[in-house]
Amino acid sequence: MTDSARPRSTAAPSTVPLDILREVFGYDRFRGPQAAIVEHVSAGGDALVLMPTGGGKSLCYQIPAIARHRAGRGVTVVVSPLIALMHDQVGALEEAGVHAAFLNSTLSLEEAQRVERELMSGRLVLLYAAPERVTTPRFLAQLESLYLRGRLALFAIDEAHCVSQWGHDFRSEYLGLSVLHERFADVPRIALTATADEHTRADIVERLQLQDARVFISSFDRPNIRYTIVEKDNPRAQLLRFIRDEHEGEAGIVYCQSRKKVEETAAWLNDEGIAALPYHAGLDAAVRQQHQDRFLREEGLVMVATIAFGMGIDKPDVRFVAHLDLPKNIESYYQETGRAGRDGEPAEAWMAYGLADVVNQRRMIDESPASEDFKRVQRGKLDALLALAETHECRRVRLLAYFGEDYGAAAASPGGGDLLGVQAGRPTMRARCGNCDNCLAPPATWDATDAARKALSCIYRFHQHGAHGAAPRAFGAGHLIDVLRGKRTDKVAQYGHDRLSTFGIGADLTEAQWRGVLRQLVALGHVTAEGEYGTLHLADSARSVLRGEVHLLLRVPAEPARGRATRPRGARAAALPADLDAAAQARFLALKAWRAEVAREHNLPAYVVFHDATLAEMARLAPTTLEELGAVSGVGAKKLEAYGREILRVLAA
Repeated sequence: MTDSARPRSTAAPSTVPLDILREVFGYDRFRGPQAAIVEHVSAGGDALVLMPTGGGKSLCYQIPAIARHRAGRGVTVVVSPLIALMHDQVGALEEAGVHAAFLNSTLSLEEAQRVERELMSGRLVLLYAAPERVTTPRFLAQLESLYLRGRLALFAIDEAHCVSQWGHDFRSEYLGLSVLHERFADVPRIALTATADEHTRADIVERLQLQDARVFISSFDRPNIRYTIVEKDNPRAQLLRFIRDEHEGEAGIVYCQSRKKVEETAAWLNDEGIAALPYHAGLDAAVRQQHQDRFLREEGLVMVATIAFGMGIDKPDVRFVAHLDLPKNIESYYQETGRAGRDGEPAEAWMAYGLADVVNQRRMIDESPASEDFKRVQRGKLDALLALAETHECRRVRLLAYFGEDYGAAAASPGGGDLLGVQAGRPTMRARCGNCDNCLAPPATWDATDAARKALSCIYRFHQHGAHGAAPRAFGAGHLIDVLRGKRTDKVAQYGHDRLSTFGIGADLTEAQWRGVLRQLVALGHVTAEGEYGTLHLADSARSVLRGEVHLLLRVPAEPARGRATRPRGARAAALPADLDAAAQARFLALKAWRAEVAREHNLPAYVVFHDATLAEMARLAPTTLEELGAVSGVGAKKLEAYGREILRVLAA
C-alpha cells in the first residue's frame, strides 16, 4: 500500500449512521431531517416520512438497513412498485459496496432462486420486491423463517401514497401490506412518499397501521425548480419554443394525457430535430424498457409520456418537465414536476393549459363510477390545481400552502415580499419566491366581472330561446364566443342567435380573453360543461355572479413570445459547472467521458457511477492522491478502491 492510499481498518464496521454515510456514500453530513429519521429507524422505531423528490429519501432507509445488518439484525425488505427503480437502486448499492438484490418478473427462475438463497443465508443487506410478491404465501413463509431466526431487520415501504384511495396513484396491491405489521409486529417499518395531503396521510397511517409511528414532514419546497404555467395558444409551437430557447440538448420529460398524443408529439419533436422517445402503457413491454433505459443512460433525450412513466425515476439531470395537458390534481403535478432537477441544479416545470383541459378533467370526475364522496374529494383537488394555474400571485406560495406549509417560515424568500400565513391550507398574506413566472414577470390583471355576467346571460338565453321555434339547446364555448363577439357564422344564422339580445355584446374582447373568462367560470364551478362536446350549462352559483355578488379578477392573456427568450438565469448555463475555469472544464469533460465508458461496461446509468456534482468537485480540486480524492463529496470507500487510480490517471492526463 502506498503512503497516499486510504488506510484499511481492522476494526468491525461501524453501526453509527454518520460513519456509514461517510464510509459508504462519501458524504460528510446529513441533509434536513435525514439524521433524525435515520437515528429513529436505526434504533427500531416506526416512521412515516414525507420528503420531496430529490430530498434523499432512499438514504433514510438504506443507512438504517446497513446499520441494523452490521448489528446482526438481518435483511431489510424494501417494497417498491417499480422495476426500473429496483434495478437502479440495487446497482447503486452494489457500486457502493452494499450487498443488495431484487426479486421481480425480469429474473429467470434460476436467478430468482439464487436471490432467495442469498436472502435466506443472511448475506443480503437489502432486498427490493414488489408488493404483489411480498404478500404471496411463499414469500411470507420465507419472511417467517427469517423472523424466527431474528434475521428480519426492517421493512421499508416506498411510494407509500399508493396505499391511499385519496392519493394520486392508488394501487390495490398495496392494501395487503398491512400483513407485515400483523405477522411481524416488532419489526420496524418506515413508509416513505414525496406527496401526500392530509387525506392521504391519514389513509397511509390507517391502512399500514402506523398509528404509533413518528411522522417526519420535510419542506415541500424545491427552490431550484422554476414554475411556469401558460395559456394554450398553439401548444406544440409553445413547447417547441420552450425547449429550443431554454433547454436545447438537455434531458426532459413531456407529459400528455393520451397514448395517441404521446406518440404524435414524440414523432413531431423528432421531425423538428429534437431527440424524443414515446412511453405509455400501450407499448410493448420490451419497447417501454428499451426507451426507459435509453432515457436513463443517454444524455439530452426527451421522453414524451403518459403518467405511466416517471414514478421512481432517479435520473438526476432532468432539466425540465413539461405538461401539454392538465394533471388530475396538485399531488400529481408536484410528483411529476419533482422529476426535474433532482441534482439540485436549476430546472423548470412548464405547463400549457386551456379551457378544454378544465372541461375534460371535470367530465372525467363526473362520469367516473366512483362514489359521490370520492368524486367530491377529487373535485376539491382539481379546484386547488385550477387555482394554482389561474393565480396571478406567487405559484410556489400557493403550491406549498396546499400541503399546509408556510412558505415564509420554510425559507427566506429570494424575491422579497411579506411572509405568508396559512389558514386551512390557504395563503392569507402575499409572499414572493422570486423563481416562478408570476414573481419574475408579474402578470397584468383586469376586472372580468362584467364580462362574466355577459357570458352567463348568453348561456341563459341559449337555454330559453330555440332557433325559429325549435326546442332550446346547449352549445359549446366556441359558439358562445362567436355570439358574444358578434360573428355571423353559418351556425349562428342556423339557430337565429344573431337575433339574441346578447349578440355582439362582447365584441370589445378578444377570443383569448373570452376563453379566459369561460375557463375561470368553469374552474370556479359557476358553469358546467357536459357531454362529449362540452356544452355549457349554468350552475346554481351563477346567480350570484349575475347579481354582481362575485368579483372576478383575471390575468391578461400573455402575447406569445417570439424569438429567443431572455431569462434572468439560464438553465443551460447553470446545468454546466460554470464556476470551473478552462482547465477544470477540460478535466470535467474528460471525467464524464471516462464515466460513460464505465457505465456502459457495467450496464448502469452514468449517475450511478458518480453524479455530475461529484465529477465537478473532482475537476475543481484536481486531487493527485487517493487520500485527496477520498475527501471529495460522493466518493465512498468502495468507489475509491474500485476507481480511484483510474480517476487520478484521467485527471493527470
